[in-house]
Amino acid sequence: MFRLFFIIFIFFVSINNINASMSKEQISNYLKEPLQLGEKDTTLALWEVLDKNNTLHSYIFETHDLAPIAGFSGGKMNMLVQMDTEGNFLDVTLLEQDEPVFVSGLGVAPFIEFLNQYKGKSLKDNIKVGGGNGSGSSVHIDGVSKATASVKIANDSILASGIKIAKEKLSGVAPKAISNPKKDLFEKYSWQELLDKKLVKNIKITKKQAEELFIDTEYFNELDEDEEKELFVDIYVADLSIPTLSRNIIKQSTQDELDGQLLDTEEAILVLANGSHDILGEEFVRNTSPDTLEIKQEGFALNIRDGDYEVNLKDGIPNFEQDVILQVDKRFDFDPSSSWTLNTKIVRGNDTLYGTPIVKDLTLTMDLPKKYFLIPKKEEKTPLWLSSIYEQKTKLIVLTIFLTILFVMLYKYQALLSNLRYKRSILLIFTLFFIGWFGQGQLSMVTVLGVVKAIVNSQSLMFLLYDPFSLIIWFFVFISLVIWGRGTFCGWLCPYGTLQEFSHYLGRLLKLPRIRFSENLNDKLVNIKYLVLASLILSVIFAPNISEYLVEIEPFKTSITLIFDREIPYVLYALFWLFLGMFLFKGFCRYICPLGAFLSLMGRLKILDWLPRRFECGNPCNNCHKSCNYQAIDKKSGNIKYADCFQCLDCVQIYSDSNLCKILKKDAQKEKDMLIKNWRKENA
Repeated sequence: MFRLFFIIFIFFVSINNINASMSKEQISNYLKEPLQLGEKDTTLALWEVLDKNNTLHSYIFETHDLAPIAGFSGGKMNMLVQMDTEGNFLDVTLLEQDEPVFVSGLGVAPFIEFLNQYKGKSLKDNIKVGGGNGSGSSVHIDGVSKATASVKIANDSILASGIKIAKEKLSGVAPKAISNPKKDLFEKYSWQELLDKKLVKNIKITKKQAEELFIDTEYFNELDEDEEKELFVDIYVADLSIPTLSRNIIKQSTQDELDGQLLDTEEAILVLANGSHDILGEEFVRNTSPDTLEIKQEGFALNIRDGDYEVNLKDGIPNFEQDVILQVDKRFDFDPSSSWTLNTKIVRGNDTLYGTPIVKDLTLTMDLPKKYFLIPKKEEKTPLWLSSIYEQKTKLIVLTIFLTILFVMLYKYQALLSNLRYKRSILLIFTLFFIGWFGQGQLSMVTVLGVVKAIVNSQSLMFLLYDPFSLIIWFFVFISLVIWGRGTFCGWLCPYGTLQEFSHYLGRLLKLPRIRFSENLNDKLVNIKYLVLASLILSVIFAPNISEYLVEIEPFKTSITLIFDREIPYVLYALFWLFLGMFLFKGFCRYICPLGAFLSLMGRLKILDWLPRRFECGNPCNNCHKSCNYQAIDKKSGNIKYADCFQCLDCVQIYSDSNLCKILKKDAQKEKDMLIKNWRKENA
């Protein structure tokens, strides 16, 4: 039944989160005259922005279309980004978000102010959130206090979508290191040595071999024996940007032409050929890109063009009937130090109106030694989620140590029983100040609902990694749920629960009256939290727009995340439960908290009933039942109600202390009476 309910929940949530991209008219509203929206790209989800002369001015796109990273709540986060053709951000507009801290709490203004910082910055700036140390090439923009994870996710989405655009549309902007030949490395080689060392590559075929390429086509020609042996084409290829090749192959006059014309971002590729096949084709026009030659790398054809150079070869280099020096633009992701191929196209059937041309490639692979290139060190780009871990490493280490100590103490709980209240108070103070107010590690239903939304919307739970502090606590809580049940978090790790517990102690110091419901009424009231949990889930299904407001039933954000720096109604609500806690022990946790209800349900997976009980517990002794502030001990049976138990260990302390446990007292008295009786018999 539970699984069925969960499937239905996922289905409805998915329906409610299907959102289409904006229409042309909607996006046009974000442009200011004289700019106008052009055509939508056919391959990427972006639009051209045209100026008054109808020329390309910039691109505009929604981040969710290109980099759909779920927000910290697991919901959709979408920004409209306008970026010029040089990769400069012109505008970033917030379209949609449901981050809890911005929906209510801080309000959306800090988020908009954060996005305004992108104006004027470039995709090439390596933008990072948070103050840098002034060194390095990164540009740092201010984050938003209390919403660090959310704005880092926004930054990740903006940059990821921008880079995707740059790779396809903005040459020279997409961040890729270019390897350049070493200009000071020259080795004297003969033509034959260049061939032997494979610095010059060669492919040679006869006419017979050329015909065999078309043997199954209508363009296959029968050759006589003499023709079969004739040379079809003999091609040699060399990278003239490498001094060892250029200075061994071409004369100074050609080198001077190259030095004067070739750009630093271009590579010069020499192609020499002999044979009957025209490698450039009859219709080739100088200074253009030849249709019959193609350079490819990693499967992508690169932009090449004839440099219209006069090729003069050095003495000792064979004569060639055909020659061309191609210029390859390295800004188009061409790395000459990596493997690339030159394809010489043999085309037949293109000289008739109704024929279907057939193209065959003669492929020559170039894989030059790395020693001839200056290969820049690839900067290890740290994922933003991993940066979050590095930035918080000290905090995470302290948290891990604390959780380890807590785990060991609960596992060996007998060590806690002496001076239990003193030890417990120290741990709770750490929970409140370090985990809560300093570490911002208050767990909430927002994360639970966010996980479900993320699974449905983006198939990714990456957003959890942006808050590693809370993620570690979640991990620990789920382990403890399996072992001990819900009480480990609710009794030891909930900062707001700690505030309530301390407020109750204050009430005791002030000798305020104490409210304790009858067991029957308490058993009914504890079910309210399940109704709250169900209502919250139903609101996500049927009224997602108000679910972020309904989750405010948790006063966690007000009291812990924002430390009461919020609108008065929210502060009064959080203080109300603390004030009530001075009379009623942890009323919100026991009766209202939806997260407690969720953990209580998940706690049914626990494998241990670890709190010790005696046969006499419940009947006739009810000492622990009366002492339990959580009313989590059944009066009749004396059994622990783990769904309501916060594992404060008060009952275990009573159980183990002969001065507190009536059963132990009674047994001790019996033993004492027996000793007296025996003594009297012996001395009668």
